[in-house]
Amino acid sequence: MTTPNLRVAAIDLGTNSFHMIVVEDSKDKGIVEIDRVKDMICIGRGSISSKMLDEEAMLAGIAALKNFLVLAAQHGVLPENVIAFATSAIREAKNKEDFLRRVREETGLEVKVISGREEAEFIYYGVRNAVTVGQNPDLLFDIGGGSVEFVIVDSEGIQLLESRKIGVARMIERFVTADPISIHEISLLEQFFAAEMVTAVEKAATLGVQRAIASSGTAQNIARMIRSMKGVECDVSLNNSAFNRKDFKALYKAVVPLGAAERRKMTGLDEKRVDLIIPGLILVDMIFKLFGLKEIYVSDSALREGMVLHYLKNLPHLHIKGVEPSPDIRRESVYELAFRCGWNRAHSEQVASLGMQLFDSLADLHQLDKSCRELLEYASLLHNIGCFISIPSHHKHSQYLILHGDLRGFSPEEIAIIGNVARYHRKSPPTEKHGAYSALSPVNRRVVDVLSGILRLANGLERGHRQNIESIQSEVNGDLIVLRLKARFEPDIEIWAADQLKPLLENVLKKTIVIEPR
Repeated sequence: MTTPNLRVAAIDLGTNSFHMIVVEDSKDKGIVEIDRVKDMICIGRGSISSKMLDEEAMLAGIAALKNFLVLAAQHGVLPENVIAFATSAIREAKNKEDFLRRVREETGLEVKVISGREEAEFIYYGVRNAVTVGQNPDLLFDIGGGSVEFVIVDSEGIQLLESRKIGVARMIERFVTADPISIHEISLLEQFFAAEMVTAVEKAATLGVQRAIASSGTAQNIARMIRSMKGVECDVSLNNSAFNRKDFKALYKAVVPLGAAERRKMTGLDEKRVDLIIPGLILVDMIFKLFGLKEIYVSDSALREGMVLHYLKNLPHLHIKGVEPSPDIRRESVYELAFRCGWNRAHSEQVASLGMQLFDSLADLHQLDKSCRELLEYASLLHNIGCFISIPSHHKHSQYLILHGDLRGFSPEEIAIIGNVARYHRKSPPTEKHGAYSALSPVNRRVVDVLSGILRLANGLERGHRQNIESIQSEVNGDLIVLRLKARFEPDIEIWAADQLKPLLENVLKKTIVIEPR
């Protein structure tokens, strides 16, 4: 008997906004996001100094939770699989018990108030499942409305876990009175941030931290605004993207001197973060300075995703895939997307295998590195997933699904390369008339040219979908590349198809390719 897939909803009652994510845990697909929603309740409005939740904010919060629960039920989430955690503002409020009682009576929802350290731990669970945490120590930080969580992690595990009361809503309430913010208030914020981050800064220096990963709406908004200033598309997943100190400083200098009315006109700035962005920018500027960072990466996943992973980890059901950090979240994410699209696994893995052999044997000619080899493999595995939508134009649909498939652990540039390579595995070759290709840098366009040329050839050598070609030997003689195939059966159809698909690679490498049985 097949175990039914489990659906879970996780609700985060934050200082600025309430969020809910609905996920499904399935045997083949892993943990798949079904829906997410947020409502900027600002439950912490005025409560940070008074320690009392505002009546209007509480009513708005209860109304939002009712809507969340209706949506969760419509997605097939059972009431016992809805989890809800409250953070900084509710945690510190004197009337929190009254609010939690009213929530329980009006919605039936049991909300757990978590400590700052628990919040930091959940954030760590979420981030490590979206961004590859390296062998070297990384700083993880999450900018909330009431608090900021800091985690330092290396290959041996968590080295620092702490929560500081320096959230952006708290900082506005405590320090910011002028619009635009005054130089004196900026100085006060900088001094306060520096004092609160001493422990994390010292620990990071001891461990040699060089990279930071930021998770929060504030960090994503900063990344989006930087992309907007540079004329780069903003409406894309920012997971695993990075912004450097130079680009950040340009944004900082452009935004901080402005008043709220001027900021509201800026492209890429969330309207409800018009005020919150100022202490957010000052905090990130101090993080760059004090931790000596050159770049900050962005994670789409944080507290809510960590809540789900922790919850699933402690359930006694059979197929929890992705709960523990994968040794390779990129590969796991690719396979999850492939399964979601009902791929032909045997065919795709054969094409990937042949593509890797061609990449390796032609390395002296194309001069691409191992990172490009990895992207070729993933593009090969996903090249046919567009058949899920339409067979005649499946190459275009494959590109779309890759670009919008929420692949974890990749930068937007890497996802763009994978999508373009899959797009050009058949039909027309790469051309700057195509927007997604022309948007690439010249270096990445050449990467796509080479990799899609290899993928076309590999796909031709698997034309019969029979996994006939066992290995490929290549020999380069002047302007000639000879590919000799070891096959289980006569490879006539594979050679015929590959001959039709080889011109792109011939043009890129400026060689003539001859294919023959060994």
